Amino acid sequence: MNELGYNAKKAAHDCQHLSTTQKNAILRDMGQALVDNTQTIINANRIDVYNAHDSKMSQPLIDRLTLNDTRIQAMKESCDQLIELDDPVGVTLNTTQLENGLNIEKISVPLGVIGIIYESRPNVTLDAFALCFKAGNAVVLKGGKEALNTNITLESIIRKVLISHNTNPHIIQLIKSTDRESTLQMMKMNDAIDVLIPRGSAGLIQAVIQNSTIPVIETGAGNCHIYIDESYDETLALQIIENAKLQRLGVCNAAESLVIHQKAHAILPKIIDQLRTVTFYGDLRSISIDPRIQPASQEDFYTEYLDTKLSVKVVDTLEEAIEHINTHNTKHSEAIITTNPSHAETFLNDIDAACVYVNASTRFTDGFEMGMGAEIGISTQKLHARGPMGLKELTSYKYKIRGEGQVR
Repeated sequence: MNELGYNAKKAAHDCQHLSTTQKNAILRDMGQALVDNTQTIINANRIDVYNAHDSKMSQPLIDRLTLNDTRIQAMKESCDQLIELDDPVGVTLNTTQLENGLNIEKISVPLGVIGIIYESRPNVTLDAFALCFKAGNAVVLKGGKEALNTNITLESIIRKVLISHNTNPHIIQLIKSTDRESTLQMMKMNDAIDVLIPRGSAGLIQAVIQNSTIPVIETGAGNCHIYIDESYDETLALQIIENAKLQRLGVCNAAESLVIHQKAHAILPKIIDQLRTVTFYGDLRSISIDPRIQPASQEDFYTEYLDTKLSVKVVDTLEEAIEHINTHNTKHSEAIITTNPSHAETFLNDIDAACVYVNASTRFTDGFEMGMGAEIGISTQKLHARGPMGLKELTSYKYKIRGEGQVR
């Protein structure tokens, strides 16, 4: 691990000196290398998927783990999209000329070495590297054991492309040990890693926050709510809820909690009819509206299910809905369905979350969908970055001060 840290710092120094043209050429060849090695990647992934079935992993998580021709082509396309995005490094953010003659220039710079701890999704290996690389950073990756074979294969392909461009292959380093000790050691590598980004379940994120001595950017966990106001469009509501819950289960921007104004209670049985595969867990008031709802525990209202489950809460007022959501959410994405513009504005202003929607699905909390290009994750905290983290969020800045002998 000490050697890995040394190599990462050296690689970060090398990476920040690459030109935009060099970085884009590497990304272009990398995307093509993924397609050229599709069968090799799929063969490795099949081993991981087989092991996941054998260990009784849930189907939504197996879906996140699985790679196929379409998903590998999408990984190539993400590289191509990054090429089209402006290089975020070396941008002049601000200039100031002081009365004493000092010229101060604020310049964007890479963060340095970014450590990423993640679960299940092997496409994160490519996305994390490509984004960090375009922003001039080296990466140290610690994927979950369930995707180990796929991740090793992807790292090998990426490193071969770097070597073919006479570029330091240690710009990407995958920790291949699957024991907990290596993860804990990674979280203490302050001398080598500048920032740590966990991507995965709420449990993983909390474990990193509690154990890391490296600055952490919280991402991912999404207990996302949809609130149906007392005045609403029923057709629109049913469409949004179905999309937010079922379009893809195992993602952080899927709806996990439903909050309904008591005057809108008539829609609840219709939602249950439409979401036939979903099990609902609700409070006593929701059960009295439809007995198909199972009793909810307090834990249910805090849970990111990533499954065909949904919690339900019935409230008397908009203010009660906002209080319930702010108490139980993960600061990710929340939505209101309403025809009342005043209620919409109150919800937008008073909900504490990175992304707040009016009459739209939470599934749009995504860097590409929001027009920002690719993303490293969804930040649910308030320092440095919040919401979809794209290229700009993977940089910091420094001040360049030029003088002519000034002293204080």
